[in-house]
Amino acid sequence: MSAALQGVEALRTVTAPSPRRRRRRSSVNGGTNWWVTALIAVCSLTVLIPLYFTIITALKTPDQLGGTGFEWPTSVRWENFSDAYQLTNFPRALMNTALITVGAVVLTLLTNSLVAYAIARNMHKKFFRGLYFYFLAAIFVPFPIIMLPVVKETALLGLDTPVGLILLYTVYGLSFNIFIFVAYIQSIPIELEEAARMDGASTWGVFWKVVFPLLAPMNATVGILTCVWAWNDFLLPLVVLSDPSAQTLPLAQFIFQGQFNTNYTVAFASYLMALAPLLIVYVIAQKWVVSGVMRGSVK
Repeated sequence: MSAALQGVEALRTVTAPSPRRRRRRSSVNGGTNWWVTALIAVCSLTVLIPLYFTIITALKTPDQLGGTGFEWPTSVRWENFSDAYQLTNFPRALMNTALITVGAVVLTLLTNSLVAYAIARNMHKKFFRGLYFYFLAAIFVPFPIIMLPVVKETALLGLDTPVGLILLYTVYGLSFNIFIFVAYIQSIPIELEEAARMDGASTWGVFWKVVFPLLAPMNATVGILTCVWAWNDFLLPLVVLSDPSAQTLPLAQFIFQGQFNTNYTVAFASYLMALAPLLIVYVIAQKWVVSGVMRGSVK
């Protein structure tokens, strides 16, 4: 009996789990990566320093522009903003820019994603594969090479208007947008579309009800890029628009560039005024952008 008890005690001793040592949380998993933090802080200076320079220049008088340019103004001149508001006819230029930007973003998302879907699901066919590489080749064609023919054709077709400008933004963004849309669509399981077709959905229904909602992160990316491009573009409105009343904010700000001098203080005030609406839109819409990215990461 005693021998049996000794055997049981020995078995318990052998099989008893040893207490686990607590592992220290490594800096890679739970701590702060100070090297990355320092790199981000240094990179942020490339945005903060020019923004600081723009703000203080917009608040100065012309006789305070000497020195390094980074000194805080001794006397703030708020009249620079009112002068920029009047000289650029800011409400009209802002409305023109907003209409062109919104139209370009909406039309780009609706058409470019549809073309990319047709190419992505028919990549095994020679025609669609050739069409895909044709669009990619257009990325390497600089706009100045085709600028004069485009200007002449838009004038002949009566498209030297904001509507024509919206169409040009949609077409010129097609190459890059198809490149990122096709890669993302090919990662969407085809079984989702097959299940929708078994339920009676048509090709249009499959795209708008199944595929297009899953493109939320790519739509956010393309929408942001198109919005920034259309809002800040100067060259395309300059050579396309023929009506002075349809000029956008970058064209209206060109009034400060003279042949012999430049009104820097009023010009920088107008730059801040043009930046403010886009910044407000981003602050308001950022939660939808982030939610779209999160939905796309858990398809």
